[in-house]
Amino acid sequence: MAFLSDTLARVKPSATIAVTNKARELVAAGRDVIGLGAGEPDFDTPQNIKDAAKRAIDEGRTKYTAVDGIPELKAAICAKFLRENGLTYTPAQVTVGTGGKQILYNALMATCNPGDEVIIPAPYWVSYPDMVLLADGTPVAVDCGLDTAFKLTPEKLDAAITPKTKWFIFNSPSNPTGAGYTRAELRALCDVLLRHPHVWIMSDDMYEHLVFDDFEFTTPAQVEPALYDRTLTCNGVSKSYAMTGWRIGYAAGPVALIKAMGTIQSQSTSNPCSIAQYAALEALTGPQDFLATNRAVFQRRRDLVVAALNACPGITCPVPEGAFYVYPDISGLIGKTSAGGTLLKDDETFATALLEENGVAVVFGSAFGVSPNFRISYATSESDLTEACARIRAFCEGCR
Repeated sequence: MAFLSDTLARVKPSATIAVTNKARELVAAGRDVIGLGAGEPDFDTPQNIKDAAKRAIDEGRTKYTAVDGIPELKAAICAKFLRENGLTYTPAQVTVGTGGKQILYNALMATCNPGDEVIIPAPYWVSYPDMVLLADGTPVAVDCGLDTAFKLTPEKLDAAITPKTKWFIFNSPSNPTGAGYTRAELRALCDVLLRHPHVWIMSDDMYEHLVFDDFEFTTPAQVEPALYDRTLTCNGVSKSYAMTGWRIGYAAGPVALIKAMGTIQSQSTSNPCSIAQYAALEALTGPQDFLATNRAVFQRRRDLVVAALNACPGITCPVPEGAFYVYPDISGLIGKTSAGGTLLKDDETFATALLEENGVAVVFGSAFGVSPNFRISYATSESDLTEACARIRAFCEGCR
């Protein structure tokens, strides 16, 4: 339509949201569908956090707050970074936004000029490239395939950096693959970044607490203190604390950047929900024991799904180090025809046929920048996962 902004033509709707909405529509129409598209824990928000929100309402904490977060929450975030990551920040270096997505968006909007390049390892979270485009930047996707366990190598990072590079977006454990970088792997990337002092680092640590086996989480400014002054360390309460709908994300970094992000937020949403901020305060300062309990549940689900998918003809599924996703390769199915008569020419046709024929909703890999793959979120019950994997196996066995 003629009155719409040209900017809109540069971006596309979130594929993960589209898949989730499609699954809901089919269920509403009476179809038997198992949705594995949404990156959202099925656990309820812990009771102490809900109680804190109720107290905030009863105490009248329902007015505007400071644009980028209440002082108490900023102090708690500083304490969290020191306690868990060995990083020292002051409240002036902290910003709180309406979800982790707004934090990343604010940073890009506050810093990107036309022609600025942002390096994004692929597979990537679907929103990274589009947020860069909205900020007039240029996303530079760097392919990280199955041969490197979906991880960026130092050589590829170094080759991608140009004089125009403004940001490097780093996400570990990763959405969509669940791949986590060891300290040694991150050390090697940091060594590259030390040689390019004009490149800033945006570390998306949203899945920090969701790591399995003996994997140790680390973040760039922790591994290399010399990068501290050009790193924005981003996090939030959505995934680990089962608070996706509360919409609270946060970040810490240089004061000038934090102030600039606050300026962007002041002219968009203003402060995050006051009640959600007090809930997030309780999340960060209250009991943390449930994190280990939930993590054990996710690890059992991971093991269930990986084993079941690797038993499917045509599918190869690596074992992720964290998050709650798997990103199977379906090279062995491309070119075949499903039992329902669909030619599987790519991962998008695979995902469409799987939904329509066998009632399982997944997100196709091309939405994340690497094909032929698909993403499953195993943040749902083991019974649903078992049934979904059985349907996927039946679908694969029916392909000829």
